[in-house]
Amino acid sequence: QVQLVESGGGSVQPGGSLRLTCAASGTIFTMFDMAWYRQAPGKERELVAYIQGDSTRHFGADSMKGRFAISRDQNGNRLWLDMNDLRPEDTATYYCNYRVFWGRGTQVTVGT
Repeated sequence: QVQLVESGGGSVQPGGSLRLTCAASGTIFTMFDMAWYRQAPGKERELVAYIQGDSTRHFGADSMKGRFAISRDQNGNRLWLDMNDLRPEDTATYYCNYRVFWGRGTQVTVGT
Protein backbone atom coordinates (compact mmCIF):
# COMPACT_ATOMS: atom_id res chain seq x y z
CA GLN A 1 0.00 0.00 0.00
CA VAL A 2 1.19 3.50 -0.81
CA GLN A 3 0.30 6.70 0.99
CA LEU A 4 0.85 10.14 -0.48
CA VAL A 5 0.70 13.31 1.58
CA GLU A 6 0.96 16.73 -0.03
CA SER A 7 2.09 19.89 1.72
CA GLY A 8 3.30 23.37 0.90
CA GLY A 9 0.14 24.95 -0.43
CA GLY A 10 -1.02 28.37 0.63
CA SER A 11 -2.11 31.80 -0.47
CA VAL A 12 0.23 33.96 -2.52
CA GLN A 13 0.09 37.11 -4.56
CA PRO A 14 0.33 36.95 -8.35
CA GLY A 15 3.94 36.54 -9.34
CA GLY A 16 4.75 34.66 -6.16
CA SER A 17 6.28 31.23 -5.70
CA LEU A 18 5.48 28.05 -3.83
CA ARG A 19 7.11 24.67 -3.41
CA LEU A 20 4.79 21.71 -3.03
CA THR A 21 6.04 18.50 -1.49
CA CYS A 22 4.59 15.03 -1.76
CA ALA A 23 5.76 12.59 0.90
CA ALA A 24 5.33 9.01 -0.23
CA SER A 25 5.37 6.00 2.05
CA GLY A 26 5.04 2.33 1.25
CA THR A 27 6.57 0.50 -1.65
CA ILE A 28 7.65 2.98 -4.30
CA PHE A 29 9.36 1.81 -7.46
CA THR A 30 11.22 4.65 -9.08
CA MET A 31 10.77 3.06 -12.51
CA PHE A 32 7.19 4.32 -12.45
CA ASP A 33 6.08 7.86 -13.11
CA MET A 34 5.04 10.26 -10.40
CA ALA A 35 2.85 13.22 -11.17
CA TRP A 36 1.16 16.36 -10.01
CA TYR A 37 -2.42 17.12 -10.99
CA ARG A 38 -4.66 19.99 -10.07
CA GLN A 39 -8.35 20.66 -9.92
CA ALA A 40 -9.98 24.05 -9.80
CA PRO A 41 -13.56 24.53 -8.57
CA GLY A 42 -16.04 23.51 -11.26
CA LYS A 43 -13.33 22.12 -13.52
CA GLU A 44 -11.96 18.70 -14.31
CA ARG A 45 -8.73 17.46 -12.81
CA GLU A 46 -5.82 18.23 -15.12
CA LEU A 47 -2.23 17.13 -15.41
CA VAL A 48 0.34 19.64 -14.22
CA ALA A 49 3.51 17.63 -14.72
CA TYR A 50 4.95 14.16 -14.41
CA ILE A 51 8.40 12.72 -14.12
CA GLN A 52 9.38 9.36 -15.53
CA GLY A 53 11.66 6.83 -13.92
CA ASP A 54 14.53 8.04 -16.10
CA SER A 55 13.85 11.62 -14.90
CA THR A 56 12.32 12.77 -18.17
CA ARG A 57 9.82 15.50 -17.40
CA HIS A 58 6.55 16.35 -19.06
CA PHE A 59 4.14 19.21 -18.50
CA GLY A 60 0.43 19.36 -18.95
CA ALA A 61 0.39 22.69 -20.73
CA ASP A 62 2.90 25.04 -22.34
CA SER A 63 1.94 27.70 -19.81
CA MET A 64 3.42 25.54 -17.06
CA LYS A 65 6.72 24.69 -18.74
CA GLY A 66 8.68 27.82 -18.03
CA ARG A 67 7.15 28.46 -14.62
CA PHE A 68 6.92 25.03 -12.96
CA ALA A 69 9.57 22.44 -12.22
CA ILE A 70 9.02 18.87 -11.08
CA SER A 71 11.62 16.77 -9.30
CA ARG A 72 11.90 13.69 -7.12
CA ASP A 73 14.48 12.18 -4.83
CA GLN A 74 16.39 9.04 -5.77
CA ASN A 75 14.30 6.79 -3.56
CA GLY A 76 11.01 8.11 -4.87
CA ASN A 77 9.88 9.05 -1.38
CA ARG A 78 9.67 12.76 -2.16
CA LEU A 79 8.19 14.53 -5.11
CA TRP A 80 8.36 18.29 -5.47
CA LEU A 81 6.67 20.90 -7.59
CA ASP A 82 8.33 24.30 -7.70
CA MET A 83 5.96 26.93 -8.97
CA ASN A 84 7.07 30.43 -9.95
CA ASP A 85 5.30 33.45 -11.39
CA LEU A 86 2.00 32.17 -10.08
CA ARG A 87 -1.17 33.46 -11.67
CA PRO A 88 -4.79 33.56 -10.46
CA GLU A 89 -5.62 30.76 -12.91
CA ASP A 90 -3.20 28.50 -11.03
CA THR A 91 -5.61 28.51 -8.10
CA ALA A 92 -6.59 24.90 -7.47
CA THR A 93 -6.16 21.91 -5.25
CA TYR A 94 -2.93 20.15 -6.21
CA TYR A 95 -2.70 16.37 -5.99
CA CYS A 96 0.20 13.96 -5.99
CA ASN A 97 -0.21 10.77 -8.00
CA TYR A 98 1.68 7.48 -8.17
CA ARG A 99 0.12 4.75 -10.29
CA VAL A 100 -3.40 4.30 -8.86
CA PHE A 101 -2.65 6.15 -5.63
CA TRP A 102 -3.63 9.73 -4.87
CA GLY A 103 -3.01 12.11 -2.05
CA ARG A 104 -5.72 14.27 -0.53
CA GLY A 105 -4.39 17.45 -2.05
CA THR A 106 -3.05 20.79 -0.96
CA GLN A 107 -4.77 24.07 -1.74
CA VAL A 108 -3.03 26.79 -3.72
CA THR A 109 -4.70 30.18 -3.93
CA VAL A 110 -3.29 32.99 -6.04
CA GLY A 111 -5.04 36.27 -5.70
CA THR A 112 -5.02 39.88 -4.69
